[in-house]
Amino acid sequence: MAEYQDKSFDYVILNQSFQQVKKPDVVLREALRVGKKVIVAFPNFAYYRARLQIFFKGKTPITPSLPYEWHDTPNLHFLSISDFIEYCRKRNINIEESIFIGKNERIKIFPNWFALVGLFLISNG
Repeated sequence: MAEYQDKSFDYVILNQSFQQVKKPDVVLREALRVGKKVIVAFPNFAYYRARLQIFFKGKTPITPSLPYEWHDTPNLHFLSISDFIEYCRKRNINIEESIFIGKNERIKIFPNWFALVGLFLISNG
């Protein structure tokens, strides 16, 4: 994104990619620089079924939003909804809106437990 000027776009979308890049800080900083707002969506690694698989099976979880086995995953960073909220808070990134999605519904309570995917609209604070 280095070739783009500041605020070249209204929105930059990082859909299912934030957890797959080697340097998420660099990517997010650049996205916030070139976009007025950034949409970030990622699988929630703290989803309760994933937690139960780790606890009872002792194995890396496989869920609808994390359909890969440990040796075949494109994911480099394993973050939860709570991790991302804290990440933004520490960096003074403004979370303007957030939506949490389950298998077939919007999750409104305890999203870190029950949401498969977190979707955030963010901007510089």
